Amino acid sequence: MTAPFIKGPSDPTVQPVPASVVEKVDAADTTLHNPKRAVISLGSNLGNRLETLQGAIDALEDTPGVRVKAVSPVYETEPWGVAPGSQPSYFNAVVVLKTTLPPSSLLERAHAVEEAFHRVRDERWGARTLDVDIVAYADVVSDDPALTLPHPRAHERAFVLAPWHDIEPQAQLPGHGPVAGLLAGVTREGVAPRMDLELRLPE
Repeated sequence: MTAPFIKGPSDPTVQPVPASVVEKVDAADTTLHNPKRAVISLGSNLGNRLETLQGAIDALEDTPGVRVKAVSPVYETEPWGVAPGSQPSYFNAVVVLKTTLPPSSLLERAHAVEEAFHRVRDERWGARTLDVDIVAYADVVSDDPALTLPHPRAHERAFVLAPWHDIEPQAQLPGHGPVAGLLAGVTREGVAPRMDLELRLPE
């Protein structure tokens, strides 16, 4: 059996991996030679934003069946859908994972990481301590309302496309084409690289 997820010094999450996830990881152990690639978008505009993003990356790495393979530069982004100046700006980043978890279990883990950082879902476009969004999972295209793949708005968001392009210039967004071409077609206004900040790739 896979050992249960245990809170450690590098992982600020407060919830164990659900038993259903552990069972699926155990079942997938025979296919560890063929993990799937997933792209995750992270965002935070409350509290210590950089520390929160790093904590989320560490928590993902500590998840059974997940390995973080690449971490993007940090971008600072003006909030969407709200009056200018009404919320703090976001720090955004993208990570590329290899995982044996199915999409549903990866989503479950993403929500657990958000909750560990006290994510509140009171209002759409509301300020939040942490967003963890699955942008893409392998080449899967699905309109399942529980998890639409790829993310239904990723192709129009510079704060997703720009950091993803930085770490994977040849990346393709399933159903939409090259990330480079998508990035060329959207505005980068309000989305700025923060070269003075850095996120670590877990060791």
